[in-house]
Amino acid sequence: MSRRPASLARRFADGGSIPFVGSVQSKTRSSPLLSIGLLVVGAILLVGYLYSNSGGSSSYREAVSKIEGSVSCTLELQRAIPVLKKAYGDSMLKVLHVGPDTCSVVSQLLKEEDTEAWGVEPYDLDDADTTCKSLVRKGMVRVADIKFPLPYRAKSFSLVIVSDALDYLSPRYLNKTLPELARVSSNGVVVFAGYPGQQRAKVAELSKFGRPAKLRSSSWWIRYFFQTKIEENEAAAKKFEQAATKRSYKPACQVFHLKSFP
Repeated sequence: MSRRPASLARRFADGGSIPFVGSVQSKTRSSPLLSIGLLVVGAILLVGYLYSNSGGSSSYREAVSKIEGSVSCTLELQRAIPVLKKAYGDSMLKVLHVGPDTCSVVSQLLKEEDTEAWGVEPYDLDDADTTCKSLVRKGMVRVADIKFPLPYRAKSFSLVIVSDALDYLSPRYLNKTLPELARVSSNGVVVFAGYPGQQRAKVAELSKFGRPAKLRSSSWWIRYFFQTKIEENEAAAKKFEQAATKRSYKPACQVFHLKSFP
């Protein structure tokens, strides 16, 4: 009859209570388990340290994202806010963000001088923290299905920024959503989209996003913009590139600058 292996904690306690107890063979057998256990504990402590010293859940998500090797264009957008401010100037006065974790983006934008911000969360806010719930109560963040018309009047915002949302839409719904983003903006739309081959939604997230991310190449997007008569904002793209170069900033996601509707 085989013995059930003892727990790691018990082995450690038994071996540590009386010095030099146990054969060399048992020590060798427990060594891999100890190594794995210490590695897991070290990773947990590292994430906890980054969380406690970075001041919030967005930094925690960023740390976890880096450890898992995935890419979040919403986190990338938050890194790019100073570059966007430099490139768009006064167009950053009234900003609408569309995408998951919009509460963290809106909170960061509100810290910028002379910037008002609103957000549309395309998915549920079941795990919202107190700050996010406060933004929802104030009407600054709302949950809305972006496959349908947005609940805003034309040109309600100077700039619309979308991240981690269009990658999950089929062309059928993109044909409705992108024109809506252009409709509610007066000075342009900025799209943060993933690169083909990047690791994105896990299987556990499919229930939230509804489908796996469809990461498209830049040539696909450019062809799509042309076919749908959505013009790229070359002047804004050039300013963004210049500001990024000065700050030694290299986006981990594709960034497209589009014009609003006349």
